[in-house]
Amino acid sequence: MPYHFGVVRYHSGVAVPAARPGTMAAMTSRALTVGFDLDMTLIDSRPGIHACYQALSARTGTYIDADLAITRLGPPLVDELVNWFPAERVDAMADLYREMYATIAIAATPALPGAREAIQAVRAAGGRAIVVTAKYEPNAKLHLEHLGMEPDAVIGDLWAERKAEALLEHGADVYVGDHVGDIRGARTAEAFSVAVATGPCPAEELRAAGADVVLAGLTEFPGWLTAYAHP
Repeated sequence: MPYHFGVVRYHSGVAVPAARPGTMAAMTSRALTVGFDLDMTLIDSRPGIHACYQALSARTGTYIDADLAITRLGPPLVDELVNWFPAERVDAMADLYREMYATIAIAATPALPGAREAIQAVRAAGGRAIVVTAKYEPNAKLHLEHLGMEPDAVIGDLWAERKAEALLEHGADVYVGDHVGDIRGARTAEAFSVAVATGPCPAEELRAAGADVVLAGLTEFPGWLTAYAHP
């Protein structure tokens, strides 16, 4: 079951809700499970996605403003493609984009600062790290393999509230993401919502959407997790 929290305290300058009886401090019967979003949480997918949109535009002869598209990452691919293609062509264009993506976007995409360390911090705490993303699952796995990140599970093709399906299945206690849709997914799963301000949503918007804590990025996550695990 997800952990629930009471009043806020501070640990090394980081706000951490204090644990109630029966939460992390008292529960040792199972490992903590932390879910992570992928795009703009663990990886800076903008260069690869930008290149893939440009290639799709060239191949189809259809104008796509790649500069604009990468400012609104998070929702499913088809939500972006409807801005550039007629509705009856969107599914076919999504298939073509995903096919091209593996050879264009993977090598061009770096990890965000602190991404590897965040997964390692979960493991060091005796926990499990999973990735739950709206990205096409095979391509999500290619990113993680290329960057040498090895979560315990990768679940793709889930967005916003539907992310709760995977979070609940894997018993996730915490979900980390950069978008208000990630907060909705965490809330639906009754998981603790950690937001990172590394994507299209500024910190103020993430707080207003109901994130339990907002970090500047994953470089702050290990310190936050230490405080969370040892209230």
